[in-house]
Amino acid sequence: MMEHLGGPESKEQILNRHKRYLNLSEKGCMFSIKLLPELDPVGSVGYWQTVWNDEILYEIGWSVLPSFQGKGIATNAVNLAIDGATAEKKYRYIHAFPSVNNPASNAICQKLNFNFISECEFEYPPGSFMICNNWRLELK
Repeated sequence: MMEHLGGPESKEQILNRHKRYLNLSEKGCMFSIKLLPELDPVGSVGYWQTVWNDEILYEIGWSVLPSFQGKGIATNAVNLAIDGATAEKKYRYIHAFPSVNNPASNAICQKLNFNFISECEFEYPPGSFMICNNWRLELK
């Protein structure tokens, strides 16, 4: 699951990330992706306030269990999360920063009409840097 995000996480790292998600409050939202009709959890999607190049905006990220990838689930979930961020009318843009080595996540950005800005160095997880594609979507 973390192949494109710095590799496996320790139990402590997972718990810290979960705590950050729970404390987003007014700075964003995290959602569990569940399949109907059983409501089986298959991943997560969320957006949160961040500062990028001195601009306050939303960042979006997602993750889907490997056995459910390639079925359009992430694309649909990301699209729904974008709808939520748009409805808030809080920021003009939402950015996604998938690794340059993650063709599936980059394809989602293309499908959802994000504009490719540039490759960039991105810190995730904290203390670890990777090369990402900076995708931007105007929230209308």
